Amino acid sequence: MQRCLCQVYRSKRHDGMYLFVEKAEGLARVPEALLAEFGVPEPSIVFVLTPERSMVRVDATTVLGDIEAKGFHLQLPPPKDGTVQGLNAYSAPTEGRY
Repeated sequence: MQRCLCQVYRSKRHDGMYLFVEKAEGLARVPEALLAEFGVPEPSIVFVLTPERSMVRVDATTVLGDIEAKGFHLQLPPPKDGTVQGLNAYSAPTEGRY
């Protein structure tokens, strides 16, 4: 994927947790179990994501790859006390899963 119109959703339940999706698809490919843990997604920002775009916590090509392969990229907050560590399975590339 070379570029996409990216919609970012913020979690009201977990401070610092964000879902990146292609705007045209919305949340359609995000697993129900992840959405249940994420809570009600709050729209945050829409922007054009390209491989060259500078991002703070992750490389743009990683986000684009996740969106293409899984339909979403989950950005977790930096670990503080381990309360969201169980969600790492959603952000790690896995074959045949999410």
